[in-house]
Amino acid sequence: MPCSWSTSTPPHDRGIPGGDRQMAARIVVLGNINQDFVMAAERMPQPGETVLGSDLRFVPGGKAANQAVTAARLGAQTTLIGRVGSDVFGPVLLENLRREGINTDFIEVDEAHASGAAFITLAPTGENSIISVPGANFAVTPEQVTEAQEAIAEADFALAQFAVPLEAVEQLIEIAGSVGTRVQIDPTPVRDRLPRKFSRIFSTVPNETEAARITGVQITDVASAAAAASALRDMGLQIGVITLGAGGCVIRTEAGGWHVPGYRVTVVDTTGSGDAFAAGFAVALAEGRTPAEAGAFANACGALAATVFGAQPSLPHRDAVEAFMQEQRAPEAAEL
Repeated sequence: MPCSWSTSTPPHDRGIPGGDRQMAARIVVLGNINQDFVMAAERMPQPGETVLGSDLRFVPGGKAANQAVTAARLGAQTTLIGRVGSDVFGPVLLENLRREGINTDFIEVDEAHASGAAFITLAPTGENSIISVPGANFAVTPEQVTEAQEAIAEADFALAQFAVPLEAVEQLIEIAGSVGTRVQIDPTPVRDRLPRKFSRIFSTVPNETEAARITGVQITDVASAAAAASALRDMGLQIGVITLGAGGCVIRTEAGGWHVPGYRVTVVDTTGSGDAFAAGFAVALAEGRTPAEAGAFANACGALAATVFGAQPSLPHRDAVEAFMQEQRAPEAAEL
């Protein structure tokens, strides 16, 4: 069984951020930092059954870390707020983030908890099943977020997920709201309740399952996705986005709604695709693109991330995204 340890450096050249661009976006990310254990299998085991796997790899992951790495590779000035353990994985995860140019000043090393971990099984289709162990991620505190308030105040966007205590997410929403920084929530894993003042966030980017849990709208097609996005808007958000995987995304704003088609790629591993989408959408909005343009850019980020094994190794650089969008022109966004 092949086994390898990987940093987030892609296995092939994805391009690097180029020059002659507008001022870099400034992104702060709050959330989980994991060590991923990724294995491939022909099928998922039934209860009590053992199935042989293959191609075991150890790669850095965690939704927040993935989003921070994507933002940095897209050229954004990126800060990550989180927590790792004092175990063997913690220093490796921190060094990987620093190598990506991410500010790690607000990542604490936890002596009492192990680093977060995710055990990911890949099917031949590239779809995945994940068991995540939060570890130190669930020890992130509101006080940690407060310590980063200057970075939050200087940011164009603050991103968060629900893989850390909701109290920390609520503190981020509170601080960002007080200084005028836009907040984007990737509401995963879906919790029993939404954070307080959820209506104050700027945008959210759930997938179909997450959106159904939050809004009560069962999503079966573009029309029902649009209804769910409208329901998010009715909750007070400025932008409601429903990600549809290969189907692209549906976006609702005060100005209208769009279905932004996705890109066709050969899928290898979808683990980091949603994170690449979330970061790409925020970076594009921060750079002044329209919501529909941001959706197309984010779709390209997510599509590219699905073409490489492992979460962070798959996350694309700016030049690769722009070249991909020129080569693989998706259909124009359709107004809803």
